[in-house]
Amino acid sequence: MLTKRIIACLDVDDGRVVKGVQFVNLRDAGDPVECAAAHARDGADEIVLLDITATSDKRNTMLDVVHRTARHLFIPFTVGGGICELSDAAAVFEAGADKIAINSAAVNDPTLIGRIAARFGSQAVVVAIDARRVSGGSSGFEVFVAGGRTPTGRNAIQWAREAAACGAGEIMLTSMDRDGTKAGFDCELTQLVADAVSIPVIASGGAGSPQHFIDVFRNGRAGAALAASIFHFGLENIGQLKRELQAANVPVRWPC
Repeated sequence: MLTKRIIACLDVDDGRVVKGVQFVNLRDAGDPVECAAAHARDGADEIVLLDITATSDKRNTMLDVVHRTARHLFIPFTVGGGICELSDAAAVFEAGADKIAINSAAVNDPTLIGRIAARFGSQAVVVAIDARRVSGGSSGFEVFVAGGRTPTGRNAIQWAREAAACGAGEIMLTSMDRDGTKAGFDCELTQLVADAVSIPVIASGGAGSPQHFIDVFRNGRAGAALAASIFHFGLENIGQLKRELQAANVPVRWPC
């Protein structure tokens, strides 16, 4: 059985790690280099760094922050935000990232997924999907872009299928409704996407306790779970979280 991955996320704005609730009311959570190194020491399987205002500000990813962070990591490192072209992805890889995450640019031009995958491999391409519940039944989840600011009218489950078909190696799925709330992952959304694609789904948004991770792995069928607030503000040690997951018979990479 494949082990489940625990991923620490760094949302970066103006060179600092920040965290809010449902994509607003941001508060400072520290220096990205220090945060990434601390999470890696605590047992994170991967680190994700998202330059959350790059797309809305119409600028490229802060490569100096990527470079400084990558130098201190020996676990997989994913970077997203402001990657709009193949050349942008190449620059981020050159700065030290192992994978890139694309969101708005992929929605605008799905062929970008395949072009990056053709050059760097599907395993290096993560398509990030920010989804919010809308009316329309069990599959009523709409895709938002530009850091959650802009609705697209696209169904999240259908878009996940298309992204996978274009060559994505993973889907990073964020529930905008649960983001920062610590109310638990949206297991329904995660399961719908996990059942729709054959690539791993990273659940994001809502982590507040070890039970939430257990639930999303068991009921949401996630291949990995990503969190920010619960780790940044000392609410849960990743090593202890893994011990509780192991005790619940959820396979994790061990020892931490």
